[in-house]
Amino acid sequence: MNKINYTVFLALFSLHLTSGLAATYNVKDFGAMGNGKHIDSPAINKAIDKAAEDGGGTVLISEGQYLCYSIRLKSGITLRLEKGAVIKAAQVSSEAGYDEPEPNDSHFQDFGHSHWHNSLIWGENLHDVTLEGEGLIDGTDVLSRGIKNNINGKTLANKALAMRNCRNVTVRGLSFLRCGHFALLLTGVDDLLIEDVKADTNRDGFDIDCCERVVIRNCKVNTINDDAIVLKCSYALGREKPTEHVLIEDCHVSGYDIGTMIDGTRATTTVKAPDGDGPTGRIKLGTESNGGFRHITIRRCTFEHCRGLALETVDGAAIEDVSVSDIRMNDICNSPIYIRLGDRMRAPEGFHHSSVNGISISNVSVKDADSRYACIIAGTNGHPVRNVSIKNVNIEYRGGITLDDVREQRGVNPFFIPSARKANQFGEANYPEPSAHGIQPTWGFAITHAEGIRLKKISLSTAKHDERPPFHLSDAKKVKLSKVKTNNAE
Repeated sequence: MNKINYTVFLALFSLHLTSGLAATYNVKDFGAMGNGKHIDSPAINKAIDKAAEDGGGTVLISEGQYLCYSIRLKSGITLRLEKGAVIKAAQVSSEAGYDEPEPNDSHFQDFGHSHWHNSLIWGENLHDVTLEGEGLIDGTDVLSRGIKNNINGKTLANKALAMRNCRNVTVRGLSFLRCGHFALLLTGVDDLLIEDVKADTNRDGFDIDCCERVVIRNCKVNTINDDAIVLKCSYALGREKPTEHVLIEDCHVSGYDIGTMIDGTRATTTVKAPDGDGPTGRIKLGTESNGGFRHITIRRCTFEHCRGLALETVDGAAIEDVSVSDIRMNDICNSPIYIRLGDRMRAPEGFHHSSVNGISISNVSVKDADSRYACIIAGTNGHPVRNVSIKNVNIEYRGGITLDDVREQRGVNPFFIPSARKANQFGEANYPEPSAHGIQPTWGFAITHAEGIRLKKISLSTAKHDERPPFHLSDAKKVKLSKVKTNNAE
């Protein structure tokens, strides 16, 4: 991240955080009971409306369980959940449900990415909004995964917090549990701070879509079935908008059983995500990728019992100026590093092609990594991944793959990578995922359709002997390897 912009950004946040010393509105004064039986969202919304009418203030939710349908945020509001306070998603009844999804074109992204009102908490076209405290947002057994939209004509919520076209937003200290399609769906939200937040949920954790000037710091996100912290730049706003000037630092992502990160047990009884591969729970750019990813910094983050780092653009976005450093991974179920330029093109007709130019990855330590897919850097024919620097990387793979394992899916020649247009199994237009490429003809790095790739001070090893070579290059130009060590177990 540009140092000057980052300094200015923090100064703006300081002004935002110190200028909101306004009145406090206790939701119990507006009729909330917090007894786990009474529907308290009408009272909470009344408190929010009154605070906004008075020019802004803090809406206080004290200890207790508050059953709620949709809570509607307003500008100038701080929603504070004290320790022991729980906003609990209420069961839909024949008389009541959540707000209806607003009209919006979902042709280029799925339904969940295209609507915000059908949420437990939502806001649109707002400024200066904070959600904070030591409380819990709980959607257990209520928030849907986005498959069903209503029951008996009443709308279900499929996300915990959704915001669209907002600025100066802070989410701090809160915990989120079983939140449906998204714990946080923040689209077109600029000047955004997410700090000291825990999310332990059944699908995506944080979806940061078409947002500028974002800091995500000291967060723990556990998502066995989907991505933990994911940056996107979809067409959900009806136009191109980049996600840029983003800092993700000191965060921990994982794929333990749902709820077991928050309760501390870190269970691993579920071995596969819905796509058939291992637990998800990673940091990722993509998949929705129209507006571009620029000036992204990811540093001092930990991946555990999940998939590896994924940097993907498949719908026409440019990935430029991405810096990843000081990353620790353990128990990784697919590629530790996956860089993918694809050709899915969920975008308006005639849209520009995806591109990758300028990724720096350094100081990465990986233990116990699945070696089926190696580290993958893959572009498309005529559109290579360009200018990637990877240095000071140590990866310990599990190994144990034979050439027959590769032949079973690739044919007679285990080193033949089929044309995407001829072999849909490994197609460039498919959903980008390491497993979509099949078992690789290498256990270390597979580089195809790429140019200007530099690997320096790389140490690769296997726990069990692997019959494949450590590197495989195809249509790869200007690839430079220096100070590379490999140790394939006997």
